[in-house]
Parts: sequence; C-alpha cells; structure tokens
Amino acid sequence: MKDTFFKYIHSLQDTITSALEKVDGKATFKEDIWERPEGGGGRTRVIENGNVFEKGGVNISGVHGKLPKSMQAYFNVGNVDFFACGLSLVIHPKNPMVPTVHANWRYFEMYDENGNIVDSWFGGGQDLTPYYLFEDDARHFHQTCKTACDRHNQYFYNDYKKRCDEYFYNAHREEARGIGGLFFDYCKATETMSLKNWYDFVTDVGNSFVEAYIPIVEKRKDLPYTDAQRTWQEIRRGRYVEFNLVHDKGTLFGLKTNGRIESILMSLPPHVQWVYDHHPEKGSEEEKLLDILKNPVEWIKK
Repeated sequence: MKDTFFKYIHSLQDTITSALEKVDGKATFKEDIWERPEGGGGRTRVIENGNVFEKGGVNISGVHGKLPKSMQAYFNVGNVDFFACGLSLVIHPKNPMVPTVHANWRYFEMYDENGNIVDSWFGGGQDLTPYYLFEDDARHFHQTCKTACDRHNQYFYNDYKKRCDEYFYNAHREEARGIGGLFFDYCKATETMSLKNWYDFVTDVGNSFVEAYIPIVEKRKDLPYTDAQRTWQEIRRGRYVEFNLVHDKGTLFGLKTNGRIESILMSLPPHVQWVYDHHPEKGSEEEKLLDILKNPVEWIKK
C-alpha cells in the first residue's frame, strides 16, 4: 500500500502543479529535492511572485525510521519504526478576491521489531480560506467535496465537513480559519472499509482538488481590489499563520520528526499583518466574513 500511495502522490503533484501554472500564466514551480538524514526525503515545489499566485507550495514526502520519542508519547507506543508519506499544499493568491486553499493527503505505517505492520491509516482533506465571501464559490467547493465523498459513503461528507469545521478552528480567536471542506484522519481498515477502500476514497478526494479550486481562481483572479482590501487580506493571513504555528498537527509532526524546515513552513504567506485590536466596519463585507467564521454554515442544502 505504501508504494502504491507514494506513486499516486507523485502523479498528483504533477497534475496539480501543471494546473496551477496554467492558470497563473507567468510563474512556474521551482523544484527542490531533499533528503532526510534519518531516512527518506521529498520533492518540494514552490511558486512565487506570479500573475495570480503570490506564494504557494505543493510538496510530497516519504520519511521513515525510528519514531521519535516525542511522537511515541503522542501515539502512546514504544520504540517502533514508522513510514509516513503524503502530499501537502498551500496556495496564497495575490488578489484578495481569490481564496487561499490548503490540502493534504497522507498515509502512515508503524512496525514492530520484526518489521511487521502493526498499525496503518490514511488521513487528509482540503479546505478553503476566503478573504471575501462569494457564496457561489463556497457552494462549488463543498459540492465538489461532497460528490467525491458520496461515491464511497453517504455519511462521509457530513461527518468530515463537521470535523473540518472543528479542526481548522482558532480557539484563541473563537473563529474558524476558513469556510471548511473535509478533514479525516486515522482511517483504518474495518469490517466495512478495507485499506484498499480507504485508498480509493482518499485518492478520489485528491483527484477532486483541481475541479474544486481552479474554477474559483479563474472566476475571481481578475477582479479589481483596493489597498484597503489588500490590507484586510494580510490581516486575515495573520490568522492563518496563528493556526499553523499553534494548532496544526501536521506542522508539529514535521518539526518533531526533524522534517525539512523550509518545506514545513512553506505554508506561511509572504506578506502578513497583525493590527492591534482590529475590527471591521459594521455592515461591511469584512464583517460578513467574520460572522460566517464564527458560525459554520451548511453550504449544501440537504
């Protein structure tokens, strides 16, 4: 399974970076191959200063070796070996009318002292972080997620949408990071879902990403915006940074397993503001977004 999924994320990285380069029309992804001293490595691809994308990364990695002490405690296991691979991406557009997007699809294995697999699971998801709310975009993104989920289980979309709303939440701000999408983790083999079934589901979600995001970019990338709207985008990006550095499990896992710092922190936007005690004007589009972030919306009517 690990070889099959590792091959898949290589192919998915090619598909996604090609689609993003096409819509940008100027910038291309710079590729960086790296190795992890303890075992494994990855292929980082970063795009910067384009017509559409100010900064973005689409990274794959496959790392293995002894599970670090800090992660042994987290997983409540002893001295075991592990393998983890995945694709992680974050795209920060220049135009504040275009949302930031994040996605991740991953697979994890743990082994006993004889090299036998003792645990394995999939995880991942994709979520949207707009700076100005276009409800059509929100419905499109969520409908694409739901369509992928429905091919596998009628409950997946509702369950994983709810988990996404709960996970991508800045508790210290009492607001969501964005308008959600899907989040799933510890997807293990059961009587009703084999590991192959989970593979089919996760790759279906991965394959849906381009359709979920690119049409939104194409629709909004040439809209006019003001300096004040750009400032709001940078303030909201600050909230994105706060989540990634305070709450995000993937960031913490990478840092605790001696991951590659540049690849882990590529999710951080290049221009950010933290304005003291900032509040948007009453009745403004900015306030409308904050109201949504404090109260998750069911974007797909049941």
